[in-house]
Amino acid sequence: MIDVGGDAKVRALIGGSVAGVIGLIAIFSVLTGQTTGGSGSAVVVLVLGLIFLFIGLLPIIAWRKVSRPRRLVFDGFGVRWDDPQGKPWAAPWNELSGVGISRTQQRRVKLADYLIRRTMVRLDLFPADPGFRARHPDMEHLWEFHTVKNGYRLPLGSNPRYIPVIEHAMRQYRPAVYLGIRDEGFMVGLV
Repeated sequence: MIDVGGDAKVRALIGGSVAGVIGLIAIFSVLTGQTTGGSGSAVVVLVLGLIFLFIGLLPIIAWRKVSRPRRLVFDGFGVRWDDPQGKPWAAPWNELSGVGISRTQQRRVKLADYLIRRTMVRLDLFPADPGFRARHPDMEHLWEFHTVKNGYRLPLGSNPRYIPVIEHAMRQYRPAVYLGIRDEGFMVGLV
C-alpha cells in the first residue's frame, strides 16, 4: 500500500509554509520601509508579498481536498485506488495484461540539480481485453493519459520511494504481468 494522500499533506504544508513566510517578509519589509527604489518598488514588493501570502494560505483553504485519504493498494485481488472523496477504482489481476512503472527525471542543469533531482512516477495499467474500458468506466479519466497508448496512467507525483514498493508488490502478487520500469527521458521546467 502506498499512502499518496499523506505525502501530499506534507508537501502542501511545507510549500505553503515557505511561500507564506516569504510573503510575510515581503509585506513586513514594505510596511517598515525597508525596501529601496521608491514607491514603485514598494508597490511591486507588496504585490509579490500578497501573492506569496495567498499561495501560503492555499493549503489551508483547500485542506479538505489536500488531506483526503488516497491510497494505491496491491493485493491478491488486483490493483485499486482508494479515494473515498474522489474517483476510486479497482482492476483485477485477471483483467490486466501488463502493469508497469514509468518515470521521468529532471534534467541536471544547475549544481543543485545534482543534489536534488525530481523524479515523476506513474503507474501504467494495460487491459487484457478490449471490453475492459466498458467494464471500468470509473477509470476513464486515466485512459491514454499523457503518453500511454491503449492503457491507463495513474500519476503518483514526484516521490521515487514509490518505485521499490510497487516493484515489490508486483513481484509478490503478479510477476508475470509486471513490465518493469520505463524511463521516459527528462523533464524540463515546472512540474
